[in-house]
Amino acid sequence: MTGLFICAVLGGGVALTQWQAGRSGAAVGDTADITAPATAEPGGAGGTSPSSSAGPSGASSPPPEAEVSRSPSSSASDDDRVVAVPAVGPGTFTTARTDGATVGSGSRVVRYKVMVEDGIDIPAAEAAAEVSAVLADERGWTRGGTHAFRLVSSGTYDLAVKIATPGTVDRICGEAGLLTRGEVNCRVGENVVVNLKRWVRGSPEFDGPIGDYRALIINHEVGHGIGRGHETCPGPGKPAPAMMQQIKGLQGCVANAWPYDRSGDYLGGPSVP
Repeated sequence: MTGLFICAVLGGGVALTQWQAGRSGAAVGDTADITAPATAEPGGAGGTSPSSSAGPSGASSPPPEAEVSRSPSSSASDDDRVVAVPAVGPGTFTTARTDGATVGSGSRVVRYKVMVEDGIDIPAAEAAAEVSAVLADERGWTRGGTHAFRLVSSGTYDLAVKIATPGTVDRICGEAGLLTRGEVNCRVGENVVVNLKRWVRGSPEFDGPIGDYRALIINHEVGHGIGRGHETCPGPGKPAPAMMQQIKGLQGCVANAWPYDRSGDYLGGPSVP
C-alpha cells in the first residue's frame, strides 16, 4: 500500500479520488515515507495517528492511524488453537504466496498483500485467506460499488496488511510518530500494521466471535485506506459503524464489524471531526 488502527484526526469520509498501481517491491518491514508530529492522538479499532501521509497514487490520502486499546478480554477468542503472543519478533516478514481474483465490481481496484512476522504461529497463507474473506464479503467495502480488491503476492500494491508482534508494531508505528504502547494497531501510509495481541485476543468492547472482531480491524483500517474518516454511534441500539472507534466504547450502539448490512444499507453514523 503506498498510499488501514484508528485515527482521531480524520474528519469526513471522503474516498480517494484515484487508485493507481502502488509502489513496487517495497521492502519487508518498511515504514511509510511521511512526516509525523512528535505526538499522536488516540484512534479507533486500536491505534494513534500523525497528521498527513502520501497516498498510493501520490495524491492526498488519509493520515496514518493507530488506536489506544484497553486490556484484552480473555473470552474474546473462540479459536481452539492457542497462539502465543511474543513481546517482540525479528521484524522480518513472510508474504502470503497467494494471488486472488478481483472481488467487487468497482473501478478502483485496490491491490493488497498480506504479511506475517517471522516466528508467529500463524501461517501467512491462513492470514491471507481470512483477510481476503473479509474484503470479499457482501457486507464489506465492495458493496459501495466504488472499490474492488485483489490479493497479490508480488509486484505493485496499494496496501500491505502486516500482522506483527507488539514490539514490532511499536517500532514501525513509532517511526511515524505513533504511540502504540505494545497494545494496538496502526495504519502508516500503505502499511496496515495489525498487533498480534489484538488479532488473537480481541477487544473487551466487542462481544462477538474473534473472527468478527478481526473483520472489524480489517474493515476499519481498509476504510481509512480508501479515504473514510471516523464516525460515531447513530443512536442507542443501532449497529456501531465500522468506522467508529468501537474499542473506546460503544456509546449505546451494538458492536458491529461491517460497513453494510446484507440488504446493502450503509451502517454509518455522524462523522467525527
